[in-house]
Amino acid sequence: MGRGFLLLEKGTLGQYGWFHRECRKEEETMSNMTVFDELKARGLLAQLTDEEEIKELINAGKATFYIGFDPTADSLHVGHFMALCLMKRLQMAGNKPIALIGGGTAMIGDPSGRTDMRTMMTPETIQHNCDCFKKQMSRFIDFSDGKAIMVNNADWLLGLNYVEVLREVGAHFSVNRMLTAECYKQRMEKGLSFLEFNYMIMQSYDFYMLYQKYGCNMQFGGDDQWSNMLGGTELIRRKLGKDAYAMTITLLLNSEGKKMGKTQKGAVWLDPNKTTPFEFYQYWRNVADSDVIKCMKLLTFLPLEEIEKMESWEGSQLNTAKEILAFELTKMVHGEAEAMKAQESARALFAGGSAANMPEAVLTEDKFVDGQIDILSVLVASGLCASRNEARRAVEQGGVSVNDEKVSDIKIAYTQNDFAEGLIVKRGKKNFRRVIM
Repeated sequence: MGRGFLLLEKGTLGQYGWFHRECRKEEETMSNMTVFDELKARGLLAQLTDEEEIKELINAGKATFYIGFDPTADSLHVGHFMALCLMKRLQMAGNKPIALIGGGTAMIGDPSGRTDMRTMMTPETIQHNCDCFKKQMSRFIDFSDGKAIMVNNADWLLGLNYVEVLREVGAHFSVNRMLTAECYKQRMEKGLSFLEFNYMIMQSYDFYMLYQKYGCNMQFGGDDQWSNMLGGTELIRRKLGKDAYAMTITLLLNSEGKKMGKTQKGAVWLDPNKTTPFEFYQYWRNVADSDVIKCMKLLTFLPLEEIEKMESWEGSQLNTAKEILAFELTKMVHGEAEAMKAQESARALFAGGSAANMPEAVLTEDKFVDGQIDILSVLVASGLCASRNEARRAVEQGGVSVNDEKVSDIKIAYTQNDFAEGLIVKRGKKNFRRVIM
């Protein structure tokens, strides 16, 4: 009996640990198709410079490829997820990843997809962010025994001589052609600084250096990087007379065409101190019905045949698919133990399970007036609302509940004893805290 039938006969995801252990392991055979065919079937591929050459190299495990990550924050986020998963998939097929940390390019900032100029960072901040990236990437990529390497483009960019760059590199770039790139066109009306205009040249130079130093023959990245990546292949051809290849992967967009990975609180981070495993799980558990199968294909390592069986699921079965998605991605980022805790806590809101692992907010005695605290103060102190006015609107609109009982009175108040065991305070369907003393 196939694994898909085992899952369907089980009916629900009551014991997901069983599903994880018995149905598959990430490294088990996913299908008889080649790795390139699977990337295409999952919808990962966007633009390629030479499909046949890229297919041959990655199927044979002969690609040494790089993906760049500019350290603009102290954590990777969901926007990096696609790239990390691609690196993992290709490494599993025998290819060698190079994780390029942009310690040099971060000094300028990529104008792609932006309507304004990035905030300039100090070298100390950039180095701190680079260190944080290394730790997080190791959950996805095996850097042992030379199976992958991590390099920082600050090593070659920061020591460049300006006049030498103009003569040796700048001469190979056409300004007219650069201005046709989408990343520049969208900035022309508001103004594009010469600082940012150089970003394409710097990224192209990265590819040129990686080709020479490490035999890097491919660059992969988000679809918004296409123009920058073509610049690199062209520079290698002009300077070295060699062929190099570029491939972009689909951007992680929802069914409305907007980038995924944002919440009311901001980005969905991979750092548990910035986005808790529970919040991370809940983000994926609450994706739109129309996005769940697409996210399964793009981001998980579940076999395609398993995912395709879920395409016909509706109603409660679709919620089961969302739980599978949330569990798989949380396990990948935070480990199986944290994924199990997050799942148990999420179910506690709807099925009376343990709330021990739910995000907590702690009240201090100074929040109480005459031994009491009103619901508006609870909402603000717990971080569910930014202000009392916002909290008032949430209550008046019927979006607040305490221990699953809707709150309609903005003057309702609680004593310290009420929080002894913790109160589950919810705002809307997705935001909640276990509030304790």
